[in-house]
Amino acid sequence: MEKNAILGHRAQLEALTRDMETGNISHAYLFEGPAHIGKFTVAKWFATELLSKHVETSEEKKQIQEAVRKLIHPDMLVLDKLWMHETFDDIDALAKYSNVPQHHRIKSKAKTDTISIDDVRAMQDRLIETGTGKYRLCLIRSVERMQHEAVNALLKTLEEPPEGVIFLLTTEAATGLLPTLVSRSRVTAFQRLSRKEIAPLLEDVSPEDTAFLTMIAHGAPGTIVRLRDDADALRSARLVHTQAVSFWEDASLADRLKLLSPMEKRGESSDMFLKHLALALHEDVLHKKTRMIEHLHALSHGLQTNASRPILLQRFAMSVTAAER
Repeated sequence: MEKNAILGHRAQLEALTRDMETGNISHAYLFEGPAHIGKFTVAKWFATELLSKHVETSEEKKQIQEAVRKLIHPDMLVLDKLWMHETFDDIDALAKYSNVPQHHRIKSKAKTDTISIDDVRAMQDRLIETGTGKYRLCLIRSVERMQHEAVNALLKTLEEPPEGVIFLLTTEAATGLLPTLVSRSRVTAFQRLSRKEIAPLLEDVSPEDTAFLTMIAHGAPGTIVRLRDDADALRSARLVHTQAVSFWEDASLADRLKLLSPMEKRGESSDMFLKHLALALHEDVLHKKTRMIEHLHALSHGLQTNASRPILLQRFAMSVTAAER
């Protein structure tokens, strides 16, 4: 992907370009910012530029770009999506997301996308192999997924990185990472895109869908592309948003508890409904909005703990219903 094809993030792209032009390349970069705003896209662009830095022809660069796109370049390791039990039919289904070996996850029937020490060791085993060029790139998405032992294993590599190895890490919040990991990386902050910057993604989209996608994406181009190109996913998002709006309307306690039932288990469905509850509340211009924000914040915080989710949801529904009286 060419730099001009990337939406937004001009300052970040120019800073990385200067690093290459001056030779001031860090052994580790940490790209920080909200989900789906393009951090990993920039990481892949940077990796492509480094891997093709010394090629002499445009044809060679195209070949490298294609190899990076297909995750088959021998000097680039990517740890993005992880194999989970009952999520992927086989290891080959991961090929377009990650190329770090994950057979150990199949053997252990891994059920979460937490990055374990075994995942880091599989990556490290690949890093000791002989590279074909000056640089070897290692991209890891969402390093906040790492277990403590995995972080320590990565830190050992960052302390004494193999020659030519560059780590490109992404995270939604550096404050949630170990300070030692942050201090050993060059942190680059990314922000949400403006409406003007994401406009090219919506050129052929209906006004109704444009308004909805702009609202729920909140400056995240990855969210727009995923829903724009998947009619089923877009319909699902609309349904969830309608349900979230219904929750804030004058619904009964029983109706609210029913609407909250998908949140009783951790997972994507729970996270999605919580997000749409916040979006629907933001749309609400009635006087009750301010009173409900505190209840929603309390729920969000509670769901991040080990507290009983059904009890948290029941208290939340009761608090909202009582506040309306």
